[in-house]
Amino acid sequence: MKKVRIATRASNLALWQTRHVAAKLKAAHPDLEVEEVEVVTRGDRVQDKPLYTVGGKALFVSEVERLVAEGDADLAVHSLKDVPGDQEPAEGLGMIAYPERADARDVLVTKDGTELMGLTAGARVGTTSLRRAAQLGAHRPDLAYVTLRGNVETRLRKLEEGQYDAIVLAAAGMKRLGYLKDWKHQLLGAETCLPAVGQGTLAIEGSISDAAILELVKCLEHAPTRLVTEAERAMLEALEGSCRVPIAGHAQLLDDGHRLRMRGMVGDIDGTKILTASCDVFFDSRSHEGKVAEAKKAGLEVAEGLIARGARDLMRQAEATILQREKTQS
Repeated sequence: MKKVRIATRASNLALWQTRHVAAKLKAAHPDLEVEEVEVVTRGDRVQDKPLYTVGGKALFVSEVERLVAEGDADLAVHSLKDVPGDQEPAEGLGMIAYPERADARDVLVTKDGTELMGLTAGARVGTTSLRRAAQLGAHRPDLAYVTLRGNVETRLRKLEEGQYDAIVLAAAGMKRLGYLKDWKHQLLGAETCLPAVGQGTLAIEGSISDAAILELVKCLEHAPTRLVTEAERAMLEALEGSCRVPIAGHAQLLDDGHRLRMRGMVGDIDGTKILTASCDVFFDSRSHEGKVAEAKKAGLEVAEGLIARGARDLMRQAEATILQREKTQS
């Protein structure tokens, strides 16, 4: 291919991610021309309401994907954590490459470096995520978890202005934009806040039958990231969760890649009840395809463990709570 068109959201972070992918493509294909095809999604336009009230994270994905589906772009770059587990790609499209994962952790950012357990009772913590609010609420139920929307720069500005005492963001985005070194922060380990499924991972979407496209993106694929991602996505799909439910899932490779540890969480809205499950799988297969299948089984096993502990009822309760809040606010 002489030229590739990449669909992307227009935020600074999305553009950084797209240009990062473009640089890797150009390094492998020096004569390649890359064109950015920008779109401002509804998720970007609607900033005064929680995401779960206006369609969830799918709003960040569907309009970018549509450019590829309609032939206006060849590839799309997504933050995988924004791709809902129950959303099938458009016909003929798929996630054809996963570049190497960045830091999957969440980060608590404050102006003075105060950590989670040091925040004063009643402090306002800004977050867009039910998952983060539920897990942090389990540790600090005395804090006020307040909806925070906008791009990374907008959120940091609101913290600087004193609208919040702390905000919680994805460490990957902060690092990619170079902000983490400039802001006082606490990286939150999985024992405090288990990451979202796919957090820190970019997903490259394109045609699953276009040989030229598939050959082009081979240089982007990172096999270990594929394994942990397939495990996490299998758990999310099996749970059939929505953006109105606090769900977390994180897989990591251990023992030089011979073992996969998968952990999952489902919680209620205020963090008073948190269900967890985990499993460790030692890979039997020598082939990458076989390992992918085993990784998916690990994700399914964790989903089944959560369901056995009562995840279905907890998810229904969370959905009902959010729906009631939506009715009250409307």
